[in-house]
Amino acid sequence: MARQLALIEILGLRRRNCWAEAGCQHLAALDLYLPRNTIAVAEATAVHYGKAHSMKAIVLTQYGTPSEVRFAEVAKPAPADNEVLFKLRAASVNPLDLYLIKGMPWNRLPGLRKRKHPILGCDIAGQVEAVGKNVKQFQVGDDVFGATGFEGKGFAEYACTLEENLALKPASLTFEEAAAIPIAALTALQGLRDKGRIRPGYKVLIEGASGGVGTFAVQIAKAFGAEVTAVCSTRNVDKMRTLGADHVVDYTQIDFTRNGQRYDLILGVSAHHSIFAYRRMLTQHGIYVAVGGGIPRILEALALGPLLSQLGQKKMIFFIAKMNQKDLAFLAGLVETGKVIVAIDRRYPLSQAAEALRYLAEGHAQGKV
Repeated sequence: MARQLALIEILGLRRRNCWAEAGCQHLAALDLYLPRNTIAVAEATAVHYGKAHSMKAIVLTQYGTPSEVRFAEVAKPAPADNEVLFKLRAASVNPLDLYLIKGMPWNRLPGLRKRKHPILGCDIAGQVEAVGKNVKQFQVGDDVFGATGFEGKGFAEYACTLEENLALKPASLTFEEAAAIPIAALTALQGLRDKGRIRPGYKVLIEGASGGVGTFAVQIAKAFGAEVTAVCSTRNVDKMRTLGADHVVDYTQIDFTRNGQRYDLILGVSAHHSIFAYRRMLTQHGIYVAVGGGIPRILEALALGPLLSQLGQKKMIFFIAKMNQKDLAFLAGLVETGKVIVAIDRRYPLSQAAEALRYLAEGHAQGKV
């Protein structure tokens, strides 16, 4: 299943002690753990910029595995004219981060392993530290949440992003809750509403319901008035009911693709079956929206989806969420009013990002952490 995992680092009240608690004291203490090129970058940063202009960050200089992710000292960024600089208070991990770590097949070739942006992470929440001269919506001191885009640069003490990638954090939401929202909840919302055209009374099936996207999708579908069937493993059945699912299918006990049920909308958060199996489960005008799964299933949806959509009235779609400031505010409102809760599984300090990513890669995360 597509699992999503929050990487939480509270940097405010524990500012002076957080790095000592994380077990990383100074640059010299990192020497045993960092690859030579990362050490060189960190040392150059410390010498050239000084402590006032450096920060801690989670870095990966070459494509590889979560075990190669390191906690290092790098240069503190400065905002461009249309960017906001914020102090990180919380962040969340997504399957996207695993793709950014692994890279594409050709990134295994000599000369193509170097990453353009060594700092990982996309989903963030924090406090505005400075703004570019063209920024109109935010000012210093504002609490915000959003994403740095889809290239990383978010898992750091400070980060910059475009102002349209951020929204004001409601006071009633914790930084942890806000950081868990962006990519996972946007994927669920846009997949159901924009691509799936969800309507009240629709019969909706969510495959991969217990992960980050799935836990949001179950609740968002209910908020739109749908009759929701959640597909998950045995250990998550009760959790799905607490999140509001009308029906829960334990995929370890039942092959839901062959139980004779038909659905107006299927959201494949973690697609494990053939696109033809999903098509068979749709009503006459049904829509299948694939948002995750293994590379073979994604390629299948990309290659066959458009063709199958022309053969009759059933639609087969694959999509990737887009950053949308209005949608971020809408989702925050759902959480603020209690229509959606943020399911948090585990919390990790920023320095243990590699462990958090390994946990995510195992595929057992229950919502966000």
